[in-house]
Amino acid sequence: MTKEDLRIVYMGTPDFAVESLRRLVEGGYNVVGVITMPDKPMGRHQDQLSQSAVKKYAVEHGLKLLQPVKLKDPDFIEELRSLKADLQIVVAFRMLPEVVWAMPHLGTFNLHASLLPQYRGAAPINWAVINGDTETGITTFFLQQEIDTGNIIQQVKVSILDTDNVENVHDKLMMLGGDLVLETVDNIIADNVRPIPQEQFASEEPLRSAPKIFKETCQIDWACGVKRTYDFIRGLSPYPAAWTTLVANGKEQMLKIFKTEKEFCTPTAPVGTVLLDGKKSMKVALKDGYLNLLEIQLAGKKRMHIEDFLRGFHAEEVCVR
Repeated sequence: MTKEDLRIVYMGTPDFAVESLRRLVEGGYNVVGVITMPDKPMGRHQDQLSQSAVKKYAVEHGLKLLQPVKLKDPDFIEELRSLKADLQIVVAFRMLPEVVWAMPHLGTFNLHASLLPQYRGAAPINWAVINGDTETGITTFFLQQEIDTGNIIQQVKVSILDTDNVENVHDKLMMLGGDLVLETVDNIIADNVRPIPQEQFASEEPLRSAPKIFKETCQIDWACGVKRTYDFIRGLSPYPAAWTTLVANGKEQMLKIFKTEKEFCTPTAPVGTVLLDGKKSMKVALKDGYLNLLEIQLAGKKRMHIEDFLRGFHAEEVCVR
């Protein structure tokens, strides 16, 4: 079988999934269908529809597109079966029922943004950075019943720099993911795949999960110290963004923080105290030093560098909590 003969159905939703789809299409692989999420209502009156990044790409390139509300819907199952896929590829989509993932005779494989079995779940990139990891990677694996537990096909490792935020790591993994998806497909075509159970990749390090991130997940705990708070902020930057409550002149406002700089020392102020140095710097006291705030955003305002923020900021006593 050649790549032109292999019938592929591709499933994905966000930008992260577009790169692998683009590589398949531009590489001449036979993508017979694309599955993505239904359009989402948006706007104040929920009267506008937002298309997924994968849908936009599929429409632009004339690909067969399906947007099922329910993946067990009989009409969807019938239409999916009519595509006669040999292989299905899933990148940043949703949990599939067995009737879907077991359909192709060559199986369904997923591209996951971690070194499985570490960081099973919805937000592996965020949690790797939040936890201060210095290495992560991508994994292709065949789907089975339990989420993110299937036999591993291939893995690629990548370093996480101390200055990386989620956006940097996301983009690295997205590009490497495009390479790995094509390599995995080529190995399947060549019958050169020998999947390995995830248990064989286990180490003495405890397994960490990557649960979905909600607004309350993003609230900063200033009691954690400089390093952990620094990692927490970059692990949520630029989206959905770590936040805190800024108290200035008795007024409370939500403050998102996107970029900071570590300063280890013995602080001279209680944890959560905000120190201002004229119109140049703003830093928060922690138990083992300070975090210099470099890029922030007050609720209702635009994101800005600290110097720009301080030009219009006037307060005597300031703290965060």
